[in-house]
Amino acid sequence: MWYKKDTDTIVKELETDIINGLSSEEVKKRVEKFGENKLAQKGKKSLLKMLFAQINDAMIYILIVAAVISFALGERSDAIVIAIVIIINAVVGIIQESKAEKSLEALKKLSTPKAIVKRNGEMVEVASEELVPGDIVILDAGRYVPCDLRLIETANLKIEESALTGESVPSDKDSTVISDENAVPLGDQKNMAFMSTLTTYGRAVGIATGTGMNTEIGKIAKMLDESESELTPLQKKLAELGKILGFGALGICIVMFIVGIIQGREPFEMFLTAISLAVAAIPEGLPAIVTIVLAVGVQKMIKQNAIVRKLPAVETLGAVNIICSDKTGTLTQNKMTVTKFYIDNQLKPASELNVDNTSEKLLLDNIMLCNDATYTGSSQTGDPTEIALLAMGAKYNIFRDDLNKQHERIDEIPFESDRKLMTTVNKYDDKYYVMTKGAIDNLLKICSSALINGEVVNLTDDVKASIMESSNKMSDDALRVLGSAYKILTSTHIDIDELESQLTFIGLVGMIDPPREEVKDSIKLCRSSGIKTIMITGDHKNTAFAIAKELGIAEDESQAIFGMELDNMSDEELASKIDNLRVFARVSPEHKVKIVKAFKAKGNIVSMTGDGVNDAPSLKAADIGVAMGITGTDVAKGASDMILTDDNFSTIVSAIEEGRNIFNNIKKSIIFLLSCNIGEILALFVSILMGWSAPLKPIHILWVNLITDTLPALSLGVDPGDKDVMKEKPRDPKESLFAHGTGISVLLNGALIGFLTLAAFIIGAKVYTGETSIFPLFPKDIHPNTLTHAQTMAFVVLSVSQLFHSLNMRNPKKSIFQLGIFTNKYLIAALLVGIFLQDVVITIPFLRNIFGVFDLNMRDWLLVGILSIIPLVVNEIYKLFRRIAQRS
Repeated sequence: MWYKKDTDTIVKELETDIINGLSSEEVKKRVEKFGENKLAQKGKKSLLKMLFAQINDAMIYILIVAAVISFALGERSDAIVIAIVIIINAVVGIIQESKAEKSLEALKKLSTPKAIVKRNGEMVEVASEELVPGDIVILDAGRYVPCDLRLIETANLKIEESALTGESVPSDKDSTVISDENAVPLGDQKNMAFMSTLTTYGRAVGIATGTGMNTEIGKIAKMLDESESELTPLQKKLAELGKILGFGALGICIVMFIVGIIQGREPFEMFLTAISLAVAAIPEGLPAIVTIVLAVGVQKMIKQNAIVRKLPAVETLGAVNIICSDKTGTLTQNKMTVTKFYIDNQLKPASELNVDNTSEKLLLDNIMLCNDATYTGSSQTGDPTEIALLAMGAKYNIFRDDLNKQHERIDEIPFESDRKLMTTVNKYDDKYYVMTKGAIDNLLKICSSALINGEVVNLTDDVKASIMESSNKMSDDALRVLGSAYKILTSTHIDIDELESQLTFIGLVGMIDPPREEVKDSIKLCRSSGIKTIMITGDHKNTAFAIAKELGIAEDESQAIFGMELDNMSDEELASKIDNLRVFARVSPEHKVKIVKAFKAKGNIVSMTGDGVNDAPSLKAADIGVAMGITGTDVAKGASDMILTDDNFSTIVSAIEEGRNIFNNIKKSIIFLLSCNIGEILALFVSILMGWSAPLKPIHILWVNLITDTLPALSLGVDPGDKDVMKEKPRDPKESLFAHGTGISVLLNGALIGFLTLAAFIIGAKVYTGETSIFPLFPKDIHPNTLTHAQTMAFVVLSVSQLFHSLNMRNPKKSIFQLGIFTNKYLIAALLVGIFLQDVVITIPFLRNIFGVFDLNMRDWLLVGILSIIPLVVNEIYKLFRRIAQRS
């Protein structure tokens, strides 16, 4: 806690010399002890580690075992198809993972390359990496702070710390201010300067107290490095599903093997059948389909001005119910703007300033001439407050350079933090105007009169009361208030100490970092969608609450809290109050992480948006971190899951809408594949229990799962979005994929497909043998050709019925005709291609031999066509009755 110690104590502890600095020999020793002044770099993942991460999944393990067993048993085609699926999934995942985390590399780039220090009794410029604790460092305007410093000399020093603290205006620094408090926020440590912040005004001398990873920036880097990646809701559900399917497949295999042995079947034949069941139980293409659908979603998001760095972030967006947002630059424009002014006893919007009015023109002259900033259409330099004053003049085509040429500056008294005033003397023809601006309390003390309606009147108590009332009104609206005053001299022969006396008050200006215009509507839409917006900022409480109230984030001051209050709260206390809090002010990076974790602990899916270095740990800790692409630091971008290319908060809402639709589409694909696989399991399970031959071969199941099923599943993944999706509340992350009747639908549709497959198997056998009797359902001791014909019929019905079933999956309530048959052209194409490929497999002799199938005639195709379309007809009838029931 260097801010609590006086200069002599620090000099003694760091064994340094304020006059001469460190010697070269001492610097070498300290470099060996403390290391270079740069941030540690996180090691990159090796290709082998990335590969393992991709295959470390229960379903993938089961597929690998199935492939090995199939290959060992001579079923090489099965093994090859499984291997292709595993490879596709791993390659897509590795390509995305190869965009390695660059958080710490970006943090490293923030260090300024050069620093001015005292070494061996001389002022020298050295690379910032060479700085060590104890170095005497010199700062001046425009220079980045090269390491953490305890300031020992300051002259009108202001440092822009928004990237670290989130505060929108530069902080005044004073080396003489020493605090006795134990926990002072970074933004309030007036005698400290922190690495990678920017000196905007004045100069200073400081002692290096922290370098490299021991700086405040370094602490953030450590927090990023220590953050652990968590699985997204969908990843967790798929992992659970994989385990369930794996154990289910194993259980089915064991049961079927035992049943077959009891029935007196050949053990080897039953082992192959068990493998077939295991293959049927697991949707082999599911991991690859989810990955590909997410990748397609990433391309959609780019069109929405959002770059997704990590695939799972797409589906995570759909579950977000808390958006924690930094204020400065995210909800606001990060640009101080004059919004109100007071003159002639009237408080007016800045847009109503009349430059033809003598008093109002004098006010504008005052704030532009008594100003050291620069402002052009392409660049601005200096204090943001002064830039805002120049921007106000620019709206009326009045520029400081032109004004200075007309009214040359003759003399000045620079701004000082203790006076909180600045004064210039400018020439107006043969007269000299003393222009003073600054804090209203200090300004009124040196005023004796006021300019009201073009007349100079005495500054009575009533006039002062009116001025202070307007000033307080602007302060209540979180505006930063500056007052202006003047007096006229006929000669410059006056003591400079007398310039700031007997002034005439002109007026006030109030400025703020204004909210982005489109954000209010976005927050309103979020609220209607069941999404809470939380403001987290380094700014003061009244400023933060005023912005939050204007945007509709908070309604009452009880919903706002200081960061220091969080230090006195346990995690349990914070969790009990977190639901009512909407604004967190004056917070540190550690506070932001604590807030995000508190929301997550309540079962929320949390998004954190931000642009500064101080946002990076919380971006990492959130379920999805969103960085600003234009104003965002490289650190924030590196720590994020998603980057907004237009820095527009409203883009987040569009991204959430897209994320909801993408998740729904992924769910459609999963449910479709599972219902199809249940049909396969049921067909095999029943046939074995009944003592029949297997209706499907292992290669048939693989073909259906990986080729015929995959195309419609992918097409469902790119289904056009539901326009009403934002009218729904965020889904519960703990909610099962099979909630709201989905599980029953899966089972019933799976059962329907399974029984239709068995029906085709039975009909195929009877048609080929010419049998007309119903019993026995399946003929015993049939010829191998008859079995091949029956299996082919079952194979085609299983495949084509699933293709038609994909049309049912587009919406659980609306008819395919309401949605429009051709609104998803990819799905129609997938259906036609699937039927074509199925025909190719049983028509081309080479493929027919591989798959062990029979070439069907027209009568056979008519039968399988009728059976295959039944799932579509049944579901359309069910949806019709469901809609009728809802209307009544």
